[in-house]
Amino acid sequence: MESTQRHPRDYPVPRRLLGKTGRSLSVIGFGGILVMNAEPRHAADVVAEAVDRGVNYFDVAPSYGNAEEILGPALSPHRDKVFLACKTGRRDRKGAWEQLEESLKRLHTSYFDLYQLHGLIDLEKDVGAAFGPDGAMEALVKAREKGLARHLGFSAHTPEAAVRAMELFDFDTILYPINVVCHHHRQFEVRPLEEARRRKMGILALKAMARTSWDSGRTLVKRSAYAKCWYEPFTRANDAREALRFTLSQPGVTAALPPGEEALFWLALDLLPEVFTVSDVDQQFVKMTMSELTPIF
Repeated sequence: MESTQRHPRDYPVPRRLLGKTGRSLSVIGFGGILVMNAEPRHAADVVAEAVDRGVNYFDVAPSYGNAEEILGPALSPHRDKVFLACKTGRRDRKGAWEQLEESLKRLHTSYFDLYQLHGLIDLEKDVGAAFGPDGAMEALVKAREKGLARHLGFSAHTPEAAVRAMELFDFDTILYPINVVCHHHRQFEVRPLEEARRRKMGILALKAMARTSWDSGRTLVKRSAYAKCWYEPFTRANDAREALRFTLSQPGVTAALPPGEEALFWLALDLLPEVFTVSDVDQQFVKMTMSELTPIF
């Protein structure tokens, strides 16, 4: 990975309001997968440094290996300073409730600031099931009523699923791929973000630093070097800066989650002063993304 100069720890990581929640989040979030399989002491140090540098948005899910078990103890000393988001991939009420209770226990917390339906893709298997009789949404609403979740949201990987979910429920947030390559090939995020803004929802970004698929034939790095990523990430500092600039310049976007590798998380934080130096994405970089890269969605 191309190196970049580490900026002073006192650089103020910008924060933005998250929709109608009244909460302000750091523009770079900490994905729990960063500490998956990490030694507990190292995980505690990584979390402590992230919080010290101004990161207050943490996101995790049961599907990220043992990330919840590792993140829980590491985050516990800082719980009152952060906004903790978690997810359920279950589509039924019983399964979602069980997963919620397990996640609360593993993460050493009595509530989540945000609880989300995870990875909506198919209109029937995901959205239809979650919103149907005895569906997962019943568990999410119950969690909010009982104070176990302060806000409700969802993540989605198709525009159709995202828009349909927003039509069915008044969510607080959407977590969605907002990626420069996907935009210039397919405008993948345009319709969901327009709908989310119309509803004044909080917008959180996935895949901001995704470069291309591993099997595209255009990769620059070895897959083994970024084993937690199912796509090739932008690893060159200049490219990562422009990719982040694109995502964070989209109207209404509160924060972005870097890829699930610790080195790329620090890279994203280190690049922030340069990301916000100018508002426009370099057009030579955009031209390259359109002509050379295959979008991951």
